Amino acid sequence: MGDDGRGFTRRLASFVVASQKGSIPREAFDHAKVAFMDWLGVTFAGKDDPLVLKLVGYTHLVGGSAQATVIGHGMKTDVSHASLINGSASHTLDYDDTLVSCLGHPSVTLFPSLLALSEWKNLPGDDFLTAYLVGLQVGGTVGACASLDHYLAGWHATSTLGHIASAAGCAKLLGLDEEKTCWAIGIGATQACGLKRVFGTMCKPFHAGRASQAGLMAALLAGMGFTSAEDAVEGPQGFFETLRGTVKEDVIGMLGLGWDVVNLSQKYHASCHATHSPMEASLAAVNDNAIKPDEIETITVHASELALQAAGKRTPGHGLEGKFSIPYCVANALIRGVTGMKAFTDEAVNDPEVRGFMEKIEVVHDGSMKALESLVEVRTRDGRTYTAFSDILQQIPPYEIKKTRVESKFLDLAAPVVGREKAERIMDEICHLEQVRDMAELALDFS
Repeated sequence: MGDDGRGFTRRLASFVVASQKGSIPREAFDHAKVAFMDWLGVTFAGKDDPLVLKLVGYTHLVGGSAQATVIGHGMKTDVSHASLINGSASHTLDYDDTLVSCLGHPSVTLFPSLLALSEWKNLPGDDFLTAYLVGLQVGGTVGACASLDHYLAGWHATSTLGHIASAAGCAKLLGLDEEKTCWAIGIGATQACGLKRVFGTMCKPFHAGRASQAGLMAALLAGMGFTSAEDAVEGPQGFFETLRGTVKEDVIGMLGLGWDVVNLSQKYHASCHATHSPMEASLAAVNDNAIKPDEIETITVHASELALQAAGKRTPGHGLEGKFSIPYCVANALIRGVTGMKAFTDEAVNDPEVRGFMEKIEVVHDGSMKALESLVEVRTRDGRTYTAFSDILQQIPPYEIKKTRVESKFLDLAAPVVGREKAERIMDEICHLEQVRDMAELALDFS
């Protein structure tokens, strides 16, 4: 309970209802637009992944009203399946953003449901962005209370926390009152699942789509009077007690005082974020000291338990597994220097040159490494040792640099799908998203 007697879930709901777009700083909206651009780019790029095509086929099988756009497929389906497909597509490349407090990837669980709902209900761009910011803040708040204990227990936090974040964002977009928002959060929480055991398979991206879809369902049901426990997150046998976590008064007390969107970390390597610090540290050690690959005898990567759980695959067998292999990602970065989508094909992961170099790389658990931090030791054949450290989640560039990098990434990902001219038009529309009066009109460009 808080100082005012209200429970944790109720206080989350109160924040959702009380947050008004006029009170949110301009900076937050600017970062939200960059996040949306990044999300849309990776969704375009992931649209033809086999798992996405299977979900499109499944949607055709079960049918549905034409309410919302399936990005890049020239079709519409019901908002539920649009959220599922677009959410899964946006996470299939593992090229999407990360937020420390969310213990994973928040945008892939929020934007799909909010876009489908906004298109269906003909809502304006500023409402869409407001709902994203509010949902992101709820997800981050629950995540900070769940802490690493939740993730290390085996739960894929992108999915579990994403259910709640999507429910909160959709409740905001629908204008639900506090009681119904509380129910929506509870309905989202009771559906929360997602096992890390399935990393490296089609199920990991599917988690993002299901979280987005389930959150949308939660808000729609709550709006119809579908009830849930009002302490679903903090109550006995609730989310925290069952899936790990505890109410932290200092965390919940920060609601409304700041906006986590400024701390979003976009990806510039197309792999699990736990591989990024090892890559950056390895590249720094090698490049700063002008070391050639054939001069390297061994590389020791010091990583946290979290990083090892997320990306500890020693011998990936195909492209998807390669995204979750620190040894492969480090070897590929040093040998090829190409860490985008082309690095994660089946052929690239099984390239004999890279596989041979992987034998030089040892990844060890280091209790002093926190979150995604990594210390790398490069030992050369002449007996010298060079070290470098990286914490990718703390190396977030200033807004203008971030925006420029995401715009370049968006064009690289979207232009091959929709053409350069259309990609540039979409990018400009996103930069002025708060001026869009009807998201359905904007969505026409996404098909």
